[in-house]
Amino acid sequence: MISPLMPTYKRADLAFERGEGSWLYTSDGRCFLDFAAGIATCALGHAHPHLVETLQTQTGKLLHVSNLFRIPQAERLAERLVTHTSFADSVFFCNSGAEANEGMVKMVRRAHMLAGHPDRSDILCMEGAFHGRTLAMLAATGNPQYLEGFGTPVPGFYHVPYNDIHALRAALTPRTAAIMLEPIQGESGIRAADRDYLRAVRALCDETGVFLALDEVQTGVGRTGSLFAHEWAGIEPDIMSIAKGLGGGFPIGAILAREDIARGMTAGTHGTTFGGNPLACTAANAVLDALLAPGFLEQVQARGALLAHLLDDLIVRYPHILAERRGRGLLIGLRCIPPVSVVQNAARDAHLLCITAGDNVLRLVPPLTVSEEECRLAITRLAQAMDTLTPEYLSSL
Repeated sequence: MISPLMPTYKRADLAFERGEGSWLYTSDGRCFLDFAAGIATCALGHAHPHLVETLQTQTGKLLHVSNLFRIPQAERLAERLVTHTSFADSVFFCNSGAEANEGMVKMVRRAHMLAGHPDRSDILCMEGAFHGRTLAMLAATGNPQYLEGFGTPVPGFYHVPYNDIHALRAALTPRTAAIMLEPIQGESGIRAADRDYLRAVRALCDETGVFLALDEVQTGVGRTGSLFAHEWAGIEPDIMSIAKGLGGGFPIGAILAREDIARGMTAGTHGTTFGGNPLACTAANAVLDALLAPGFLEQVQARGALLAHLLDDLIVRYPHILAERRGRGLLIGLRCIPPVSVVQNAARDAHLLCITAGDNVLRLVPPLTVSEEECRLAITRLAQAMDTLTPEYLSSL
């Protein structure tokens, strides 16, 4: 039977009927250790009791009213996000990371216009970036493969090498509105920005009046062991996008901004029908309940350190398969020597779910609630997968 779904994904022949914690179960009884987490989205794993209870309660009360009215759940969520960042004064809620990034571009351009600089509209982006699949965010991403067939790219986006402050400085012009980057590039292979580079970018923005716009769609909400990845560099953005883990699997995105940017977004300048509705914000508040609990982020750091140690040992054991470990916290990449799809399929055969990224990287992004035992079991299953990829088999590919 031909599926009525558009073939935009190469879907694995697996369908899950339920999940619990770090585990997913098929209807025929097979269970898989989930180190994909809905592409780094199921921050609390599956069927987390607090998230389930709060969503069930809210579903029985109210799903949606639109932003024509006050939404107390959104007000509470915004207050908590502002309180737990060092830069943000207000928040705009939407439905996805791409929407958040689109809104971020609109906001920085409008802020410059209102400051008397309407010509400052260009956005400097990084080579290897991924900011979403809308038309403007395809241009911000700049990947020719993603742009093919969708017409002339949206103008105003320019690209420079990642982690190269000299190239970034050279690319600045009087028309530059913002520098937009991910603290760790996820889709292009878990490529982390150097701490000194991020500090230099912040200083360059301060020097030139250019806004620093951070895309923390994948790196934020505890994924690296701090609430937001930029905290590791000791810097502050001017504006930031988040999504993925914020709703624990329920769609929600957000833009956090300083007042000098946010004040330009007056009534009618931007909008969303579904964004920030009661159900979405209830989910996000439940996620924050867990993340902000004492010791939670420290536990993420500990699990990340354990996996780093175990994976480094695995690289030594399988030098013909694994070349390098990348990332921070529970955002981990393994650069592979054979095609990464081969390694991913072998892991799946061992009932370990992983996802891929660019640069031939296997991505491990388990729920932030993953246990030490599950981390060790994941490494055992990954080793089992490696054992099936003998040199003789790989040479036959």
